[in-house]
This record gives sequence, C-alpha cells and structure tokens, in this order.
Amino acid sequence: MRHGKKFNHLGRKAAHRKAMLANMASSLIEHKRINTTVAKAKALKRFVEPLITKAKVENNQTTEKGTHNRRVVFSNLRSKEAVTELFGTVAEKIGDRPGGYTRIIKLGNRLGDNADMALIELVDFNEVYNADKPKKKTTRRSRRGKSKPAETAPVAETTTDDSEE
Repeated sequence: MRHGKKFNHLGRKAAHRKAMLANMASSLIEHKRINTTVAKAKALKRFVEPLITKAKVENNQTTEKGTHNRRVVFSNLRSKEAVTELFGTVAEKIGDRPGGYTRIIKLGNRLGDNADMALIELVDFNEVYNADKPKKKTTRRSRRGKSKPAETAPVAETTTDDSEE
C-alpha cells in the first residue's frame, strides 16, 4: 500500500530515477523544452523548480551563498554546462518571477504504447505565449472598487449628400 507516499517512483530504483531526472533536467535547461511522458514531466517539474530557485537566489546573495548554491545544484544536475546555463541566462530571464518556472502541455498519446505524452518547457523562453502579453509591473492588486469608465464621446452625425437627387 502507498498510504501517504506522494513521490512517484516511476517504476525505477532510486539510483536510476535520480540519474534519469538529472539527465532530463540538464536537457530541459539546455534546450528549454523537451518531450516526455506526463508522469516523468510532473516528476521533473518537482525536481527542477527548486534548482531554478537556487539559481535565482544566487544572483541576489553574497558570494558564499552563491558558491554553495552552485555546488548544491551541481550535485543534483551532474553537468557543468547545464549549471553554467542555469546560473547564467536562465537565472537572468526568470529573475522577477515568483515561481512556476515550467509549463506542462499535454500532447496526446504515443503511437507505440499509448502513453500520455507531454511537452515540458521553461515558461519565460517561449516567445509564442509571451509575445502578446505585456510585462506586468506590479504583483499586488488593490481591494478598492474599479474606477468608473469614462463617458463615451458622442458620435458625430454623418451627413448624406442630397445633391444627387
């Protein structure tokens, strides 16, 4: 029975699961989006978002914290290139986002074994979704009522040309 066990083991032993998640996280950071199954995408989301938070915090902290965060992230990712990318371009791009760094988009079923497939991507690196949305400046909303809309300007009457009659 799995009472109270919230972690998805993905049908693998612990070492295999950790290695698989590290490889998937490195690929996600380097390529900004990957295709995988829905279960693996959900497990990857829980694995990679704390690492992204550590990279974001590193830019705002002193060097001692930054070095420690880099070492912690490297022990999880096991790839120097992914750590460099994460603490460089990814941390700059998601600097003001308070969380929710990844997005899971369900794609349907895989042809061979009918597994639920998904696309997991870093939210700030998708230009299609972010192109039409302006950058939000404030995160707080006031509880006051909305201001009354301005009166609409009266429409000028159009005159018809009666000289043709």
